[in-house]
Amino acid sequence: MCTLSLNRARLTPLIRSATWIVRLLILGTLLRGLAPAPVRVTLGPSQTVETQHPVVCVHTRLTDEVDEWKIQRTLSLVREMGAGTIVEYFPWPYVEGRRGTYDWTHPDRIMQHAANQGIRVIARLGLAPAWTRPPVEEKVTTLTYLTADYYDEFANFAGAFAARYQDDLLGVIVWNEPNLSFEWGSRPVDPESYIELLRLSSDAIHANAPGVLVLGGALAPTIEPEGSGSGMSDLRYLERMYEAGAIGAFDALAVHTYGFTRPPDDPPNPDTINFRRVELIREIMVQHGDADTPIYITESGWSGDPLWVNGVHPGERITYTLQAYQMVEDWPWAQRLCLWIFRQPDDTNRRDAYFALVSSDFYLKPLYEAVQAYARDWPNPYAP
Repeated sequence: MCTLSLNRARLTPLIRSATWIVRLLILGTLLRGLAPAPVRVTLGPSQTVETQHPVVCVHTRLTDEVDEWKIQRTLSLVREMGAGTIVEYFPWPYVEGRRGTYDWTHPDRIMQHAANQGIRVIARLGLAPAWTRPPVEEKVTTLTYLTADYYDEFANFAGAFAARYQDDLLGVIVWNEPNLSFEWGSRPVDPESYIELLRLSSDAIHANAPGVLVLGGALAPTIEPEGSGSGMSDLRYLERMYEAGAIGAFDALAVHTYGFTRPPDDPPNPDTINFRRVELIREIMVQHGDADTPIYITESGWSGDPLWVNGVHPGERITYTLQAYQMVEDWPWAQRLCLWIFRQPDDTNRRDAYFALVSSDFYLKPLYEAVQAYARDWPNPYAP
């Protein structure tokens, strides 16, 4: 009897705990049943972008967007603004997290909604999966660290991406800002190595999707000299690309050109970062016999951040942006001007929040309305 009583005494707390666990599980099930169902998204009828200025383009950031309805809403606003082209980022690790296995779920969703809205996509491909990088015990690396041993793997991915989405792809950007150390695996930049990556990727893309443009470069505007630990001037980097045999490795050159506090008509100068710096890029292309290759400005814009030394007044931001579009339309060698950034999933990144045309909660900023009026030849609501 003593042993039985002792066992009961030991079991009682366990029984009570188990009872509470069961009650909590039941409560959790009930609460889940009360939660609202996910928003159901349907494509609806196919749309067409109405624009009088095809040069208008924006850089979206939908890869980091979780809710499908927000992807649809963002692209709907892009269409309504009159932009027929977007640049969107598709990180390699998101698709090929395991070597040889592609998961197209999220890119499919973005591309499907873009096509439904009548929008062409310039896909920016980059980052390196964990399986391409050495173990952390051996070497600490970043997501942009990719060695030549895996260039062919990246090229295979780029070719597969282009083949899958070729009907809705305008072009593919191979890597991003390779003239910055941060974007080149926190290593010294290497134009010659980049040309090797670009040529392999170009061959794969053209073999799988002949109609898709290969955009090389996506060069960042910087005045860093050769040997700098931070990067290399976009002008010198491009010269070295040509010296390494860049002719024929790309169909168009992607360039990033930011104005900072300077107006768009500020004269180009090798020692100055401004909007017209792209004209110096163009001069280098002509000097190397590449005058027939167009330029796509895939990142550009002015920030309205009142606390940033490189920010401008909101009114100046509108004026400068519209002037920049007019200038690009007068350059026969320039095809698109893609503003950074249309909208970000959340506004915790202060810098990008002040570049955005639409807030994370879908508030249309004055710049959106001004660009919409320009694209669709409506009266500018903010004209003086």
